[in-house]
Amino acid sequence: MRKLIIALIVLAPVAASAQLTVRMSDIRCEQYLAMSANQSRDFSSWLSGWYNYKAGRTKIDLVAHEKNILSIKNWCKYHPKDTVMSGLDNAIVKD
Repeated sequence: MRKLIIALIVLAPVAASAQLTVRMSDIRCEQYLAMSANQSRDFSSWLSGWYNYKAGRTKIDLVAHEKNILSIKNWCKYHPKDTVMSGLDNAIVKD
């Protein structure tokens, strides 16, 4: 019995630190629009960072960020089965 308790104590942190991998490129618009406010904020921030990195931008424009989120969400309303990534080039405000 003592060995079982020790094993559980040793293995519990391993199980508790399990990670979830999400393919961001597979998120569809309908999933994005159904996210909670916190999830949507985090996902939108990740998208903004990824897109700006890809474009070589090193500054954050918070006004453009908010406009881009609204543009993507609006685009997604009419393309619920498409991926959010496919809508980025159509919805992002260009410099």
